[in-house]
Amino acid sequence: MGVTSPLKGQSHSRSLTRKLLPYVLYALLPIAVFRFYFHPFTFPLSTSDQLPHPNRIILTTSSSSSSSSPPPSSFSREEEIANETPCNYTYGRWVHDKMGPLYNGTTCGTIKEGQNCITHGRPDLGYLYWRWQPSQCNLPRFDPNTFFNLLSNKHIAFVGDSMARNQLESLLCMLATASYPNLVYKNGEDNKFRRWHFASHNITVSVYWSPFLVKGVEKSKTGPDHNELYVDIVDERWGSDLEHIDMVVLSIGHWFLHPAVYYEGGSVLGCHYCPGLNHTEIGFYDVMRKAIKTALKAIIERKSTDGNGIDVFLTSFSPSHFEGEWDKAGACPKTKPYEEGEKMVEGMDADMRSIAIEEMEAAKVNAKKFKGLRLETLDVTKLSLMRPDGHPGPYMYPFPFANGVQEHVQNDCVHWCLPGPIDTWNQIVLEVIRRWSVVSKREE
Repeated sequence: MGVTSPLKGQSHSRSLTRKLLPYVLYALLPIAVFRFYFHPFTFPLSTSDQLPHPNRIILTTSSSSSSSSPPPSSFSREEEIANETPCNYTYGRWVHDKMGPLYNGTTCGTIKEGQNCITHGRPDLGYLYWRWQPSQCNLPRFDPNTFFNLLSNKHIAFVGDSMARNQLESLLCMLATASYPNLVYKNGEDNKFRRWHFASHNITVSVYWSPFLVKGVEKSKTGPDHNELYVDIVDERWGSDLEHIDMVVLSIGHWFLHPAVYYEGGSVLGCHYCPGLNHTEIGFYDVMRKAIKTALKAIIERKSTDGNGIDVFLTSFSPSHFEGEWDKAGACPKTKPYEEGEKMVEGMDADMRSIAIEEMEAAKVNAKKFKGLRLETLDVTKLSLMRPDGHPGPYMYPFPFANGVQEHVQNDCVHWCLPGPIDTWNQIVLEVIRRWSVVSKREE
């Protein structure tokens, strides 16, 4: 029997390997493509994507620690937040955001019909892909679970006009991505008084219609053709529930532009645009200031005595963006944000913003006398002014141009599409609450 040479066997083996190698590569190629498509590697962000944080505290390990020490704990992050200078969210710019919103018009069931721009056929969706980038800090994406953990067992109330309701519905939509809200109460025309309950964390969220914060009689077809305000008497439709409220977000402004007669101390104080009534025209700025002062005074007085404390936000004025007649196509036609310097906060927008900030700062001084009261202005005037593209416009109604452009098309250039820029307001609220929580734990 012949014996095969080892060299000859090795040669035969290498020959076989060369023949099979292409087939093996062809077999592995689709597997590799499949792997990288569905499970891509993540690479570090480029330097340009890593925004600077001038107040960030860098935690370093001692020299004896190994280079492979674990990442900082959540406690380290809390320490970092506590030591940082509070972020000023007022100044910044809108930047592109590929992630888009947390929800859409079909996944959230609490959007008011007039603000559901997506389901109403708005064709441009670019307005959904922007985020507010503050000048000196980062504004994290809204995390519903963080909100739930910070406010479990609490009652949150939105009090004010339709902008308060707009902000409330934004919050409900973002929270609903993690836990479904149950409507437990509704009352009033157009459901102006409603309450939801998140059973997962025992959180109650309410909305109270109170367009002046103080006692008022709204104009109606059967009553006076002007509003009547009692600037020194809080609106008890929400004031009487303060005992059961842990956080309140106040929002007023646009209703003060309407004709009105004002009362103080039981007597007529003056009026705004009331020809034929023989009252002194005093405008509305001082009246709005008095209304805010009355509301904040009532909150501080009542919550300082019940021992439960309260968190208070006062939302600054949100500008409208009418560029033409309100009932004509193209009333607010913009499809992207203004660039920095293109639009300034001025005139009435600036005046109404200043009133809110000044009255809140004065209230903070008064609140320092008591424990458990935390107050902050939610200054959204500039970031809102920069978003002329975020309103429903003609899409406050479903498919307004289905039969062509009509001569008269009603537009909403005041409220905000949902999802839309108003979601940012609630991002800021969450970050302020988060900081309050960290500072509070540190002081214990």
